[in-house]
Amino acid sequence: MAKKISELMTPNPCAIDADKPVAYAARMLKDEDVGLAPIVEGDRLVGTLTDRDIVTRVVAEGKDPQSVTVREVASTDVVTIDPEQDLSEALRLMASNQVRRLPVVEEDGRLVGVVAQADVAREAKDKQTGDLVEDISQP
Repeated sequence: MAKKISELMTPNPCAIDADKPVAYAARMLKDEDVGLAPIVEGDRLVGTLTDRDIVTRVVAEGKDPQSVTVREVASTDVVTIDPEQDLSEALRLMASNQVRRLPVVEEDGRLVGVVAQADVAREAKDKQTGDLVEDISQP
């Protein structure tokens, strides 16, 4: 039987409230040693923020990370996966959307985890993992 996403994901990821300043988010990314943080309102996913988002949308634009909120710079067009989906669906979504991480969201929009390329690599066959990395890396 194929592994469910709920068995692969990192549960209860550190999420950031949408109204927090970007400086807070940057510290959290550093402290947690992660490159992506889910952005939430309550327990509902509203976007994601990456270290690259901070660099390109705040630092490179000369904005003040203490006064800019996460909501202002977060990506809101987010590809998600349901915890009951299986590994093959995660592979398909990551490859077709060229993303390395998928927030795991219940039907009601509640964030319950994150599944990353590394999680998939631990479970997928070597060829599947290689194909995924190749698909994600396409220009």
